[in-house]
Amino acid sequence: MIKLFSGPLSLFGTKAVIAAVEKGLEFELVMVPFNADDRYEPKHPEVLRINPKRQVPVLINDDLEIYDSTQIFEYLETLCPEPALWPKDVNTGATARLLEHQADEVYFPHVLQLMMLEHDIDGPEASAARDAAERYYQQMEVQLADQDYLAGSYSYADIAFYMAQLFGERKTALLTTATPGLLRWRDTMTQRKAVREGVAPLINHLRVSGRPVPEFLL
Repeated sequence: MIKLFSGPLSLFGTKAVIAAVEKGLEFELVMVPFNADDRYEPKHPEVLRINPKRQVPVLINDDLEIYDSTQIFEYLETLCPEPALWPKDVNTGATARLLEHQADEVYFPHVLQLMMLEHDIDGPEASAARDAAERYYQQMEVQLADQDYLAGSYSYADIAFYMAQLFGERKTALLTTATPGLLRWRDTMTQRKAVREGVAPLINHLRVSGRPVPEFLL
């Protein structure tokens, strides 16, 4: 059986969990705990052994051991082609892969900046990070157009941006009525069974630790 290592506050681990649930795969979920400082502590020995970055997600299937949420996406798509989570059209599939990459590497750095500036969340650097996130939202509003999902059909691109934006919402990079299409898209994503199952540990962790849960998840 597949063993998938994630954590209750792991954006990237939750991405992998949602994808595995969407695929209908049987897997053992191993949750690596977070301490009060939101660090992966204690470190799980298998995570340390497999991932030189010392973080989740990590996937083990027999003698295969891989890490990184995007690599796990690619593996799951090959392992279980249906339901397809990359569009089968070559160009649309390339677009979806680019959007998945952008969620992690273009948008999410602004959220990381806000995480590091929580001591000065109203300061100029934090305001600049929020402005950059808002510009990205406008780009995704155009990308979405009149589609239900970012690349037309539901894909890993939606999973990646949904999770990244969830953390953006927690760190003051809010979606507003300036992007009504994205608000509708987020509501549609939140209603998916696999998404609800994937984010349940995160919601529970926030509640137990006395932190606010984003309103759209309630």
